Amino acid sequence: MTVTIKDVAREAGVSITTVSRVLNNNYPVKKETRVRIERAIEKLNYKPNMMARGLITRRSSVIGVVVPGITNLFFPTIVESIESVTNKVGYSISLSNTGGDEKKERNLIEELIAKRVDGIVIIDPTVNNLNSGYLENISKSLPLVIINGCSDGYDCNFVSYDEKAGTMEAFKYLRSLGHEKIAFVRGSRSYSYDIKEKIYLDIIKEDKLKYKKILNVGMGNTIEVVKNTKEKIKTLIFGKSKPTAIFACNDLMAVGVINACNELGLTVPKDLSVMGFDNTLLAFVSHPRLTSVDLNMREIGKKAALEILDIIDKNNKTKKIIIMGTSLIIRESCDKV
Repeated sequence: MTVTIKDVAREAGVSITTVSRVLNNNYPVKKETRVRIERAIEKLNYKPNMMARGLITRRSSVIGVVVPGITNLFFPTIVESIESVTNKVGYSISLSNTGGDEKKERNLIEELIAKRVDGIVIIDPTVNNLNSGYLENISKSLPLVIINGCSDGYDCNFVSYDEKAGTMEAFKYLRSLGHEKIAFVRGSRSYSYDIKEKIYLDIIKEDKLKYKKILNVGMGNTIEVVKNTKEKIKTLIFGKSKPTAIFACNDLMAVGVINACNELGLTVPKDLSVMGFDNTLLAFVSHPRLTSVDLNMREIGKKAALEILDIIDKNNKTKKIIIMGTSLIIRESCDKV
């Protein structure tokens, strides 16, 4: 038997209008009433008739989510959080993977617009599509929220993690352990890597360190980056000037460093300290467990979802920047020199 909005109203002990307001998120509803309705929806497994609802509201009830990769667990974790929030108010998501390619990113965004999505959330967009003003132009005609570590100088809605502060804390921790020979491992074409590299170079200059080594391991959000990092690190370790610590721009790269050490018979952190970034599931299951910078992925996803829903429902034209804090999670992969 098909569950109707009338059944949900009866189960929650409210009017059909109140249930409709919660589903459409277009009028304020008391928190306790909203919770009661959401529980009734979940209990009865109610599925709104999206086609009929779309004809009335002129909305698709679909939000596009664009990511540069799905191998790096950082992105799926945020997407999962976005979906959890949007599903509760009757929205579904349409997920697109750009592979970090700016042309593909534009094409996928255009496809989402053609499908008449109600809004788009873009996670870590390509540098050129930000700098060219392309995303700013999109945001003028369609609700758009960007998730990344840099929001300076762009007229768009951002939910940003304080990547600068997180990176600085990580390097300061390595320096407190006595490391002066720190190598930097990054991927290509990303603001995230550029931000971290600038801080790395600033630390070298400020602390007057003599050692500097930057390794670019290519596309940073694919499974291949683990192997690419491993091979680059093996070459580095065999070189004349060996580092005592590695800063990896994400946990995938950090795992590649650990794999290289395992193949070379080196022990982490006794022979080489390894710093990860993002604090994904990999940080918990690697051996040793990774010291990594936590960017509060689930809260980022939640904030981004609430922002895009707010822009859609209120047709809010005011641009907003939300910056989330980070924290260094210390585990076993780093030690004193």
